[in-house]
Amino acid sequence: MEILASIPSPSKGEIDLFGIPLRGYAFAIIIGVFVAVWLGGKRWVARGGKPGTVADIAVWAVPFGLVGGRLYHVITDNDLYFGEGRNWVDAFKIWEGGLGIWGAIALGGLGAWIGCRRRGIPLPAWADALAPAIALAQAIGRWGNWFNQELYGRATDLPWALEITRSDGGRVPGTYHPTFLYESLWCIGVALLVIWADRRFKLGHGRAFAVYVAAYCVGRGWIEYMRVDDVQLNDVLGLRFNVWTSIVVFVLAVVYFVVSARLRPGREEVVEPERAGASSDGDDESSDAESSDADSSVAESSASDSGKVGLSKSEDSGTDKAADADADADADSDADVKDEAGSANKS
Repeated sequence: MEILASIPSPSKGEIDLFGIPLRGYAFAIIIGVFVAVWLGGKRWVARGGKPGTVADIAVWAVPFGLVGGRLYHVITDNDLYFGEGRNWVDAFKIWEGGLGIWGAIALGGLGAWIGCRRRGIPLPAWADALAPAIALAQAIGRWGNWFNQELYGRATDLPWALEITRSDGGRVPGTYHPTFLYESLWCIGVALLVIWADRRFKLGHGRAFAVYVAAYCVGRGWIEYMRVDDVQLNDVLGLRFNVWTSIVVFVLAVVYFVVSARLRPGREEVVEPERAGASSDGDDESSDAESSDADSSVAESSASDSGKVGLSKSEDSGTDKAADADADADADSDADVKDEAGSANKS
């Protein structure tokens, strides 16, 4: 059947950025990380956190996530690097593609936990803020597979079929389902779903992250089922290994959501203790200032009263002295009268 239209693949997996060659796969991941930190930061501040906290914790989470994603890929597809005729050094060439989302989430979560612990922040609250941001980062990162002409589905003649032109690595030129595009669009839908659910139901204690995980697993399951690229664990009880992983992780996410909602309903009132502590310190300072002002007023009042008492005493003392002087004058006058009377009698 004649192909009426298709999505062309890049002729090479590099982008010339001001004369500097940059791997398209790495470029997509970098853009995804920046977008995730930006959106996650806005959501964190909206929940009561401090600006910059998400970026600080991402310094731990991103490297751990990249290592975890690569380890998962290398372990589940170890024949690509340690099989006969293979070069194990290729396992470190992350720019050539090969990151497993499950390993990235697992080890990235460990890095995030370390970063959160250093700042005294609950990991579930941070994960809730980052949940739709991670989904959006995945949507962007999937375009790295487009540059590498990988992770495509079954052959098709649909108008949006992906054109594969390379023949190395087991590829067969032709048109296939663009599963990378399906997953990218699905991840955008997951991000919007988490944002809506979080606003509508005020999700907290890691439940927004659980919604992201469960929703992503649903999409990853059917998209993974469409893929035809050869992987080492291609048939595990009739399904690809990643399909089974999606099923197990989906169940775990749902169980966590239900149990968490029963044990800790609602949302965290304080997500970053440092911020609350700063507010408390401010209140304490205000209280101290008010107390100091009150003490000053009392002191001034006491001083005023003391002055009044002192003045009153001075006035009383002056009055007493005047009275004594008058009494002395009267006594002297009486004495003079008596003396004059005595003189007259003698005469």
